[in-house]
Amino acid sequence: MADDIPCCETKFFLFVLIIIGLVTFAGLMAGLTLGLMSLGLVDLEVLSKSGRPQDRIHASKILPVVKNQHLLLCTLLIGNSLAMESLPIFLGQACAPMGSNSGVSHTHPHILPQAICTRYGLTVGATTAPFVRLLLWLFFPVAYPISKFLDWMLGKGHAALLRRAELKTFVDFHGNEAGKGGDLTHDETTIIAGALDMTEKTAKDAMTPIAKAFSLDLDGTLNLETLNAIMTMGHSRVPVYYKNPNNIIGLILVKNLLAVDPDDSVPLRKMLIRKIPRRDTGAVRFCILDLDTSPIPEFSPDQEVVGVITMEDVIEELLQEEILDETDEYVNIHNRIKINMNASQDKAPQSNSNQPLPPASAPALQSVASKVNSGLAGFKFKLLSSQECAGVVA
Repeated sequence: MADDIPCCETKFFLFVLIIIGLVTFAGLMAGLTLGLMSLGLVDLEVLSKSGRPQDRIHASKILPVVKNQHLLLCTLLIGNSLAMESLPIFLGQACAPMGSNSGVSHTHPHILPQAICTRYGLTVGATTAPFVRLLLWLFFPVAYPISKFLDWMLGKGHAALLRRAELKTFVDFHGNEAGKGGDLTHDETTIIAGALDMTEKTAKDAMTPIAKAFSLDLDGTLNLETLNAIMTMGHSRVPVYYKNPNNIIGLILVKNLLAVDPDDSVPLRKMLIRKIPRRDTGAVRFCILDLDTSPIPEFSPDQEVVGVITMEDVIEELLQEEILDETDEYVNIHNRIKINMNASQDKAPQSNSNQPLPPASAPALQSVASKVNSGLAGFKFKLLSSQECAGVVA
């Protein structure tokens, strides 16, 4: 073994600089091994596309370096091993007690760099990316065969994607109600969770049973009673059946009944009956974009309609809450939970029935009449003066 170098000589200071360089290099290799290898490819791709501006720059620099994970791992480990094996040689000559204590020389260079790279892995990795590229080329003859052997034995590094249940929990953690600093609101997390659950739901979960659905008989007439029932239900479309309520043959648009005179008792057969799409109750894929819109002319003899599902039902399953309007009678049609209409009426301000309503201006009424006339063919509306109204009443 070489003699110890006397202190404060030129060779001593040269060895000190070499020792400092080896410690720094070994610590950097250890820190980058932990910092870069802990960055997933999926996380880096997400940051490079939708992260903050600075994170996008850092992720774009790191992605080409960590793309071949086994090659990067071999390069960093080889560099760290060379530095750690060379360090005791120089320590033994410059400082014999430190050189003999291999535990100190092997442990001390790793603690602080690994802690820093764990905390600021993205920033450190982007800063040292050019230097890591140089090391990849420098150690390529040795690292590449080892990395190919690892690829053959363990498989290439693949992106670790989350399953639906894991992704749902991941989104919940990012809600501001979880107390973990997330910026997603409760409604946002609920909608995302509802969208993830859509593939597990079937049409049966959201449909209205045919026994509870409002429908019209094809042989019926559009008299005053029928039109009032349609108006009360508040639907934009009404199913039409033939003889048996389970034998749905189509639907009728309520807006097409606007020009129907109740006194004429128009047969429903004379109205335009539209065919409706069918959805199996056991369909697994249940999504707004996956709804089958191709109409079918008739059912086979061994099939019958069991329920009606609308786009509102699908959206309610997505939002995971009921959409209530002024014509809804039940909050939940399956549980028959009625809407508390008295609560809303109690909060409404009471109007003074003795106080007359302010008269509308003639130009405003004339504008309304012209719009109605343009929308209804065969009907004409005319503004009557107060004298003409008195004559009509008389």
